[in-house]
Amino acid sequence: MAPAVSSSGAAVLQAQYSSPHPPTSHTFQHQLSSTLNASAAPEEAVKAKKEYLSELKGLVTSLQGEINVFLTERMEEDKKAAEAQGKKESDKEAKEEENYGEEVVEDE
Repeated sequence: MAPAVSSSGAAVLQAQYSSPHPPTSHTFQHQLSSTLNASAAPEEAVKAKKEYLSELKGLVTSLQGEINVFLTERMEEDKKAAEAQGKKESDKEAKEEENYGEEVVEDE
């Protein structure tokens, strides 16, 4: 997704989360301070592109971190709500959560 342009003309990196369960939506966004100037001299245009892409890369990483934290919190809330209703996590789900992010080789 390419950064959007805000009403002030600055580029904005934005991601939108939506769900049928509250909170139904959440917007993550960061405004870029770097700009691209198409009419700049070639040397300046290259420098501006490098700065812009460098900032964009950093903001994408930051945005991904924020999204991961948000989704982890949502998962914990959902888990607590399910437990409050008397639902228990299956053995398969418990094993998957225990090994999340790890490469697991199944014994045959």
